[in-house]
Amino acid sequence: MRSPEYVQMSTAAAITLGVMGGKMHRCSCTRCLNLLLTYPEGCRANCAYCGLARHREADRDYADRNFIRVDWPAVPVAEIVERVARDGEQSPFHRMCISMITHPRSDEDTVTVLKAWTARIDPATIPVSILSNPTTMERADVAQLRDLGADIFTVALDAATPALFDRTRGKGVQSPHKWEKYWEVLMHAREIFGPRKFGAHIIVGMGETEQELLTLVQQLVDLGGHSHLFSFFPEQGSLMDHLPATPRDQWRRVQLARYLIDYAGVRVEQMTFDAEGRVTGYGLSDAEVERVVGEGIAFRTSGCPGKFRDDVSACDRPYGDSPPSNIASYPFQPNKQDLKKIRRQLKIPVVQG
Repeated sequence: MRSPEYVQMSTAAAITLGVMGGKMHRCSCTRCLNLLLTYPEGCRANCAYCGLARHREADRDYADRNFIRVDWPAVPVAEIVERVARDGEQSPFHRMCISMITHPRSDEDTVTVLKAWTARIDPATIPVSILSNPTTMERADVAQLRDLGADIFTVALDAATPALFDRTRGKGVQSPHKWEKYWEVLMHAREIFGPRKFGAHIIVGMGETEQELLTLVQQLVDLGGHSHLFSFFPEQGSLMDHLPATPRDQWRRVQLARYLIDYAGVRVEQMTFDAEGRVTGYGLSDAEVERVVGEGIAFRTSGCPGKFRDDVSACDRPYGDSPPSNIASYPFQPNKQDLKKIRRQLKIPVVQG
């Protein structure tokens, strides 16, 4: 099974699409159809935190490897398109995303999958994102994907600083990725896709300070882009699987601060940090912080929006960065009990009643 005839999809997407049984804890699976290119020889990169990394070649069959904590079953592209097209406007999906991997055929096969999708499904009905592999791409590749119907283009920086990127994604792990190349392609996307139509994934808790990560978030906003956060959770079989998951207090502070920068006009320069780079103030009054916390949106999964203008993220990624017993990114609106827990994690006094 290989792309472009086949792609893998997240467990939540497979359940939502109806190609496998099951249900997700407290949510109706996902509104984003996450598709991942797949090849028997696997990904040629060796990112230290990834379950698909090259060093696992002798570990197990590539298509059976876990990725962001869940299995990704392989399904024919033709079957996926047929099922979604058959549902029409009743489709549960609000967005589709093609995730590339590092492979010589990745660019060409992404185009093929995108063409197969748009031949049957109007991107205005279900918009399309590209999670790119900048290492193999040039400006013309970015433009072609936009011309074929993709409306958002993202890069997975993952690491928040050049040194951390090099150590976890570049020559530090004998991997081909370079910070400069990722930014070059991100700037192409800025020019080609336009404001709020490009952005970067960032993983919280891989060794960066909170101030370093939020400075990157601010940089992306100043460029007209957006950021999608993931909480580090050790991936079984990865080079970093012995490390602890991101502490919840750190994760909540960064989640809240990132939301304020992206959606509330607060700047990182207004925030305060301690000697270890931890957030100590958000640049707002306590009452304003409490209002944002009480809304709960800041603690939901961050990702590309869906069909509706006020949709902060259609990419739910249920439990992609935590177990359901200790939720990091909420794939649904947090309820009253969830918000009490979030306040405790933020060390904000819990409101009674």
